[in-house]
Amino acid sequence: MGTKYVFQPMDLAELKASYDLIVVGSGGMGLTAALQASELGLQVAVFEKMAKLGGNTNRASSGMNAAETNVQLEHGIIDSYQEFYQDTFLGGGQRNDPQLLDYFTSHAALAIDWLADHGIILDDVTITGGMKIKRTHRPSSTAPIGGFLVTNLLKQIEKRQVPVFTGVQVEHLLQDQSTQICGVKLKLPDGTSQKLAARTVILATGGFGANRELIKQVRPDLADYQTTNQAGATGDGLKLAKEVGAAFVDLDQIQVHPTVQQDTDHAYLIGEAVRGEGAILVDQQGQRFVNELDTRKNVTAAIDQLPEKAAYLIFDGGIRQHAKAIDFYDYIGLVIHGQDLNDLADKIKVPAVNLTTTLAAWNQAVIQQADPKFSRSTGMDRGITQAPYFAIHIAPAVHYTMGGVKINYQTQVLNQQGQPIKGLFAGGEVAGGLHGNNRIGGNSIAETVVFGRQAGQQAFKYLQN
Repeated sequence: MGTKYVFQPMDLAELKASYDLIVVGSGGMGLTAALQASELGLQVAVFEKMAKLGGNTNRASSGMNAAETNVQLEHGIIDSYQEFYQDTFLGGGQRNDPQLLDYFTSHAALAIDWLADHGIILDDVTITGGMKIKRTHRPSSTAPIGGFLVTNLLKQIEKRQVPVFTGVQVEHLLQDQSTQICGVKLKLPDGTSQKLAARTVILATGGFGANRELIKQVRPDLADYQTTNQAGATGDGLKLAKEVGAAFVDLDQIQVHPTVQQDTDHAYLIGEAVRGEGAILVDQQGQRFVNELDTRKNVTAAIDQLPEKAAYLIFDGGIRQHAKAIDFYDYIGLVIHGQDLNDLADKIKVPAVNLTTTLAAWNQAVIQQADPKFSRSTGMDRGITQAPYFAIHIAPAVHYTMGGVKINYQTQVLNQQGQPIKGLFAGGEVAGGLHGNNRIGGNSIAETVVFGRQAGQQAFKYLQN
């Protein structure tokens, strides 16, 4: 094992009085935007309120969706922007903003190339729920995408000497008399405030999946759900944007992720790639009850209809080899082991005869590439045949907030009249409209890189003018 890379944030003594661009948030969106803008020559600073960098991006596990990539061709996969658009549009209940979706689906392959140009290689592909084609790109090690992306973006940020500050909260955006953004007011770790001048600001603050009060306001039915979000996902960007007159879209569209392990102190999301590589779901009777790779919305609804409102993810050693995140889930004690099917059934307290029958039927479906019971047609590259066998207990939890600040495809934040707020840009989970009423797995990482690049470029273009 090599030594783990540790990024050193800047000391506050290095804070300058003014910057061309201030980026609020250090997840995939913020780091991509900062890197892109720095490469275009802007003086950039990144502010993160938490002690740890990376935000919710750290928790992403499956991959990054893109169509018409060279990587797909190397794997014999023929795809198109149009099919990517269509799958996402249908998956989002046809409520997606068409302009945002068009830009997103036609620029994701470029984003894969841009990452590769920076030594961030995503050369393996898998599939997630709601997609018909393998277009979820990930490193060939099959390591979880989030930590891989954050670590490698930070290496590039360090190389370019872009200052990143932790434990610093952006409390307010400042505007001049013509309502152009002209800076920010910071709350420093010692509790004091400081104003900085900046001609552009990018909001990359993530969603509000960890803000129970806000969820209660917009979706009281989800108030008691656990969340997969890190503690910093409290919707700060919404508050900042609201103060300067921004419009919002789809705030009530909150995604519940179907496969979350919640029996420990923390809720751990079990990435869709596990199902994409062949895992199935069974109920307490040891029987399948859903197409496991239907949309998150539909899989969640099926689990919620079970008496226990929970289920078991079942897989074997073959699937485990193709989804490295399982090693982490096992390391922290989430994976139940069975030497054979009877042993596993005993440990998860389901009827062994039912579990055996279910797996026999499923393995037959994989051989025939037809699932007469639930019409699953993806994630059928391999059966569940290699002992030992494994299970993870899962139930739905709040995962992603599809709604947020209203932006156009240039990432400009729009006011109530639909006009851009001059100098203010946003993207990633803080912005709404791209995903409609249901986000497809693999689209959030793609969104952070596609719109992170766009925000960095548009901030540069705005300053040129």
